[in-house]
Amino acid sequence: MKITATHQHIAEQNADMLIIGHFQSDDSNKEIEALGGTIAQEFSTRLKNKDFSGNHGESLTLFNDKGQHIMVLGLGNADKLRQTALYETIHKAVAIAAKTRCETVANYILTNDFVDISKEQAVKLVVLASSHAEYRYEDTKQYKDDSKHHLESLAIFVDQGLNEMITQAKAMATGITTARHLGNNPPNIANPKYIAQYAESIAKQYDNCELEVLNHKQMKKMGMGALLAVGQGSHNKPKMVVLKYSGADKNQAPIALVGKGITFDTGGISLKPGLNMDEMKYDMCGAASVIGAFVATAKLQLPINLITIVPAVENMPDGNAYRPGDVVTSYSGKTIEVLNTDAEGRMILCDALTYAQEFKPSVLLDLATLTGACVVALGHQASAVMTKTNGLAKQVIDAGLQVHDRVWELPLWDEYQKQLDTTFADMKNTGGFPAGTITAGCFLSRFTEDANWAHIDIAGTAWNSKKEGATGRPVAMLTQFLINQAG
Repeated sequence: MKITATHQHIAEQNADMLIIGHFQSDDSNKEIEALGGTIAQEFSTRLKNKDFSGNHGESLTLFNDKGQHIMVLGLGNADKLRQTALYETIHKAVAIAAKTRCETVANYILTNDFVDISKEQAVKLVVLASSHAEYRYEDTKQYKDDSKHHLESLAIFVDQGLNEMITQAKAMATGITTARHLGNNPPNIANPKYIAQYAESIAKQYDNCELEVLNHKQMKKMGMGALLAVGQGSHNKPKMVVLKYSGADKNQAPIALVGKGITFDTGGISLKPGLNMDEMKYDMCGAASVIGAFVATAKLQLPINLITIVPAVENMPDGNAYRPGDVVTSYSGKTIEVLNTDAEGRMILCDALTYAQEFKPSVLLDLATLTGACVVALGHQASAVMTKTNGLAKQVIDAGLQVHDRVWELPLWDEYQKQLDTTFADMKNTGGFPAGTITAGCFLSRFTEDANWAHIDIAGTAWNSKKEGATGRPVAMLTQFLINQAG
């Protein structure tokens, strides 16, 4: 679906479908009146008869004299409309539109004035919700889903001063779609080799991009013992994928993003229960997110330098798999006692984070579907951020608020570190119960002591159900963060 900005008056719009918003307290609608003909009288009659009142979640279908499909969306009370409600309203409307015969849609909901949502936020929410609703996974289907038709284009009416917001949101949407594609593909396809090949196609598609891929032999020579331990039970050899975008002076320090790329997680010798193990294909959504943010950055050609690092590894049990009780040496030289082979994400991230610091980044963020404890703490509404750098968590949180991709800070107090102590190595790879999300962050903090670093746990937000699968979160937040960093 092609998304564009339009400044065309609604009466001059020839799209197959027009989307209009209506607040519950309004007794008329300026956009419907502007359409002329008999539709204004019909709408007034519907309001009087209470066939439609503008409650949040309501929708009304009308047809004007030109035969256009008019979808009127209830927005509830103006002073109670929040970002979630606006996003859900647009998502539902576009999902409905995708099931009609309409091929072109024009959305005029932004002609409304929102009390608690800025115009900049509203524009991005409308674009992101629309793109998300229109997406469908069909990569591995012979027969396509006929319950949806093809939306060719969506024009969104905005004030001319907000064109840049449309451009930014479209890039975010492209990045989100990229992340959803990677996350939703099955693990027999989206293995470490596939991730490297996909990254190569991205580097070729956009300007100022290049790719480097380290294979398992190179990583062994370098001493990435923690990462390689996780992958040694799989026939699919690990890859370290390094995407580089140069949008600023070469002397400007890059921003580095590291994404957990466990392409399938059985738990290894500490085997997961069989029920729902298929969902462990989503354990590479951290990798998918940072690749998605890279795509959005390259599409926008932001004036920054960006390094995106993906340790792509499959965690499998066999005779060569690493075991509970093993002690491995990480790339940093620090030793790790393995107590649980299902605490593998931090094992690959610690080596990737050590490697990332060789690029001397100004900011270093890692993203991972790291702990089930994060879902217990925050559910599916917010990602968790942890850092020891003053102000960095706020920058991440603020970026999320700008695009309704929310993040909440958890502490990384030194008192939690003792849960990682062990007699047999510099640390163990799990802190046990309680505070599992925080002790995982503490583990990573031991490899980022000199960095401007934050860890973001996306276990509750990166995917949510077998029906939808990968959500593409938090690509929007990451991209907004990079836009903010670019100034």
